[in-house]
Amino acid sequence: MKQEMSNISFCDRHVANPCKTFGRRCSRLVKEQRARFYILRRCVIMLVCWHECGET
Repeated sequence: MKQEMSNISFCDRHVANPCKTFGRRCSRLVKEQRARFYILRRCVIMLVCWHECGET
């Protein structure tokens, strides 16, 4: 089995199963966007709290 996999090129393995690679790529992009949204949300909360504390 291992010898059979070594005979298949890198491109052939990814072309043979495009849904799996698309799923991984999509999952990675979702994680990146979620992280960016989290950072943005934390920054906005920090600015709102800083603004409220500055007024009192």
